[in-house]
Amino acid sequence: MGRAQAVFSVPIPTIRNRDGFPAYERPLEEQYLQTLLTNTLGNTYYATKEELLQESTRVHEDMLDADAEFAAKAMAFARNEGFMRLQPIYGLARLSAANPSLFARAFPHVIKIPSDLSDFLTILRGQGRGEGGRAVKREVAKFLNAVSEYWTLKYNGRGRGYSIGDMIITSHAKAKDERQNRLFRYAMGKEGGLGDLPQLAAFEALKTAETDAERIRWIAEGKLPHEIVTGAVKPTKAIWNAILEQMPIFALLRNLNTMDRAGVLDERYGYIKQQLTSADVLRRSKILPFRFLTAYNKIEKEWVRDVLRQSVELTFDNLPDLTGRTAIFLDVSGSMDGEYLRIGSVFALALFKKTEGHSLFWTFDTQVHDPKPSRVDSILTQAERIHSIGGTDTGEPVRRLLRHPQTFDNIIIVTDEQQNTGSSFCRELQIYRHKRNKSAAAFVIDLAPYNAAMVPPTDKQTHYIYGWSETVLTYIAYAQQGFGDMVSRVRALSI
Repeated sequence: MGRAQAVFSVPIPTIRNRDGFPAYERPLEEQYLQTLLTNTLGNTYYATKEELLQESTRVHEDMLDADAEFAAKAMAFARNEGFMRLQPIYGLARLSAANPSLFARAFPHVIKIPSDLSDFLTILRGQGRGEGGRAVKREVAKFLNAVSEYWTLKYNGRGRGYSIGDMIITSHAKAKDERQNRLFRYAMGKEGGLGDLPQLAAFEALKTAETDAERIRWIAEGKLPHEIVTGAVKPTKAIWNAILEQMPIFALLRNLNTMDRAGVLDERYGYIKQQLTSADVLRRSKILPFRFLTAYNKIEKEWVRDVLRQSVELTFDNLPDLTGRTAIFLDVSGSMDGEYLRIGSVFALALFKKTEGHSLFWTFDTQVHDPKPSRVDSILTQAERIHSIGGTDTGEPVRRLLRHPQTFDNIIIVTDEQQNTGSSFCRELQIYRHKRNKSAAAFVIDLAPYNAAMVPPTDKQTHYIYGWSETVLTYIAYAQQGFGDMVSRVRALSI
């Protein structure tokens, strides 16, 4: 195949991206996964939250009309493997009207905690559907019968959407026994005994305690959630010390600065380091890796930053190995500024370190830059040095790769796909395969919810990956072993 054939056999783009550059439309299933796994309904560089809501609503409706079974499985996948909340919950609300039986199967896979249910009921109300009908009430009631004292305390705050009490009233849930009945009455603000509800009793005692010693006693006996304690009493240094060990790792991350101001961090160095560098705790927490970068950028205490560097390294430590020589390209154009670049930097550097010397890592805008990545320096330290600049030419790093003395088996690009100048990634990829390696696999890690794509769906050597969790990197390793694409993985799920 000559160069002309390599260039002109590239399929003609069918649409344009947000910046007006020619692009391709991905299949509806991929668009749906992209919406579920990347669209948080916040403002992005190219779209407002209102525009993203309108676009996601269209994709939800189209997918439910075309294949409601796939939609239900995709919601479960996004919630449990992509660790996303809002879009799967929004999809579930629409599914409840479109297909009540599929809704009942998907519900326990999407609604995991009371705040999920609160958002679900809020969305229903926003859609003008009131309480949602019989199928919804039945699933809500089943969920509420599993509510614990802990959940009742943590999620029964007023003024933050539906409280546990509001949910009970809305669904007309019936308690399964007398103890559950007393818990329901408490959640609804009604009188009742708390004799066999020790956590609720401890919280009530905390509210009337007069000394720190009494408060600490009730915090310990009731194992009271930190947000409940800080809402009920003004936390002193002694109280922060008492609630520190009750805090999940995500809460610990979010409150590092607060505890530093309270003078707690230094004297609890051992415990904090143990929690934040425990491989088991990190695995169970399912915290997205870039959350550590957010905490890292906010805290000034150097030993805490050191601990957070270790945390991120451990987050990626158990990933499967990648085979072959790999080129990793990170988009640092202006539209990537902010969260996309923070996420992309962490992913790209984790990939580079995982390949253990069998890769190169370049950043690009309209030019290619060598950030001189280190296999020794931490991911967070290196990510901190990466900044956004300029326009977007996704073809440029592939053109430069042609001049590299080594041949690469994998090309991984982390981007929002909003090219606005130069030659397309698709065209340059085709040329690279023709000239250097016809079997080169490409992986596009798309961090944004925009539907336009750089590569047509007919290119079976290019894999599209949507989402922000460390499972993105796991997927790349699995795809190399022939485990199929994301759509196939979702179809294989059981719900």
